[in-house]
Amino acid sequence: QVQLVESGGGLVQAGGSLRLSCAASGRTFDNYAASWFRQAPGKEREFVAAKSWSGGSTFYADSVKGRFTISRDKAKNTVYLQMNSLKPEDTAVYYCAADSVLNSGTYSKYYMADLSNYAYWGQGTQVTVSS
Repeated sequence: QVQLVESGGGLVQAGGSLRLSCAASGRTFDNYAASWFRQAPGKEREFVAAKSWSGGSTFYADSVKGRFTISRDKAKNTVYLQMNSLKPEDTAVYYCAADSVLNSGTYSKYYMADLSNYAYWGQGTQVTVSS
């Protein structure tokens, strides 16, 4: 079992930056692929970024590529989402997700972006970008 807790959300002006954190307990992220999804009001949850630590593969949604970066601090067992050049359309609740099967690095972006493939989820953190 993995427990995930997100933090770092808040209100920021367009063009600003935020760093979201996803702290894991119960298991180490070494054995789990980690991803970020987001859900805006009235919309479905969508993929943002994913990384498999064993396989080394990293994927980003086209809408965030070049602006967002997924990384981790092994010592803190925490995954981060650094978000730069934020836009009002980035406003959403951001969720961290993890799964051990996806950590092999053999899965495509399409598969990694499918939220049904993740076993563990955090509670979400709100990000609001004002124009």
